[in-house]
Amino acid sequence: RDSTSPIKYSKGVEGDSKVGKADASVQGSGDSRGSCLKNMSCFIPPDYRHELVQLLKLAGPVIISQLMVFMISFVSTVFCGHLGKTELAAVALSISVRRLSLILSGFELYPSTCFMQTYGSGNLKRVGVILQRGVLILLLACFPCWAILINTEPILLAVKQSPEVASIAQLYVKIFMPSLPAAFMYQLQGRYLQNQGIIWPQVVTGVIANILNAIINYIFLYCLDLGVAGSAAANAISQYLLAVILFAYICCRGLHKATWGGWTLDCLQEWGPFVRLAIPSMLMLCLEWWLFEIGGFLAGVISETELGAHSIVYELMALAYMFPLGFAAAASVRVGNALGAGNIEQAKLSSKVPIICAYVPLFLSPSIISICIFFRDILQRVADVMIILGLLHLADAVAGVAGGVLRGAGKQLIGALCNLVGYYFIGFPIGVSLMFAANMGIVGLWTGLCISVWLQLIFFITFMCKLDWKKAAEEGYVCYDNLTLTKTTISVMTTHKYVMLYVLTLSGWFLPWLS
Repeated sequence: RDSTSPIKYSKGVEGDSKVGKADASVQGSGDSRGSCLKNMSCFIPPDYRHELVQLLKLAGPVIISQLMVFMISFVSTVFCGHLGKTELAAVALSISVRRLSLILSGFELYPSTCFMQTYGSGNLKRVGVILQRGVLILLLACFPCWAILINTEPILLAVKQSPEVASIAQLYVKIFMPSLPAAFMYQLQGRYLQNQGIIWPQVVTGVIANILNAIINYIFLYCLDLGVAGSAAANAISQYLLAVILFAYICCRGLHKATWGGWTLDCLQEWGPFVRLAIPSMLMLCLEWWLFEIGGFLAGVISETELGAHSIVYELMALAYMFPLGFAAAASVRVGNALGAGNIEQAKLSSKVPIICAYVPLFLSPSIISICIFFRDILQRVADVMIILGLLHLADAVAGVAGGVLRGAGKQLIGALCNLVGYYFIGFPIGVSLMFAANMGIVGLWTGLCISVWLQLIFFITFMCKLDWKKAAEEGYVCYDNLTLTKTTISVMTTHKYVMLYVLTLSGWFLPWLS
């Protein structure tokens, strides 16, 4: 307080009494706050506190780095959304075809498996061999992806899309195609660092690339007036910026020295196990991913307005999912490393804490629809879906983290079968029926998708609660030339989702089953 304070500077006994009471009050409130914090700290068991700290160290940078990757495409959608409905629809479809073509993107996941377990076992030079093998196989994977991308226009016309939209989408994809190797290499470098607990380089490179991406988009679209072609070129350039800047960062800081022993012929061996583990990982990822993209094709059959609204809702869902995505990736690393070391109790603990953490993003809510679009009819259709989207997030954020735990335990085939039945045999038929027969449009489609995600959540949590962790650790070992690796897979989750508040009540039912 300053010199005018009547309490501190009052004269006489009455003033001294007030000072004493004020000081006692302040001291009492301080003791009360300290006691409250101490009680809150005591409320969380020490093991959980330690695990929470470790998860946050991994999840925080992962959330930011994945958000940076997502923002590259999102910025393109935002810029093109201001060009017109046709341009927005074309870019949305081109992104859908691009994602659908990445049928081999599951091959990104197997190197993560080996990175995670080999590094945890202390076999550092083996990590470099796995990186080399990943580089070769992912570069080969570009060819079938290019075969699909180059036929974007015929594919879109075959599913009854507008010829004008299909033509613009083909232009966007053709310009983007040369950047596919860079996109693969950036993801591979990210897995390489992430599974060694090195996350911040991706954050730094992501921030730099996004700033440059926004500048390039602005120059190409508004200064040079290149339209959709300029946005595609900016996206392609940004993919190379991500890969090159991260590679330069790794080399300059010497992050590769402990694990890189130079190129070796060993990288040409053991491709069979690679493929056998990559396919289930790919299916678990893509069976869910593809359905949202197929929904875009169906929305395009109705109208450009429905397609534009669907693409915006999808992007919002992807943006929302960045938070549970980080916890899912962190859960996969922690569970996978624990199983690789044969520490069953640690694996169980690492599966509980991220489920709780997935509830936290409930208090956040994206309100960025108006940034993406200026068209009132599209905005109205997006608003119609938001309640359903909220219910979907309620289940999907927790299901995403639970799926990360299952991948970390090497149970990706189980997850793939769950997604196949829940999405394609139950949710999708319901969504299509409501979309066309009930004339509900994308509201009906997203209702079916919401049902699918809730079924996924119920199955994942039930399976995880009944999982025999000791058996999972014993079954996870495979020998490669007397070197032990573990069949676990890190979660690179599809882009979407986060939770709503009353999920906290579910923890009271689910978490005791895990103990």
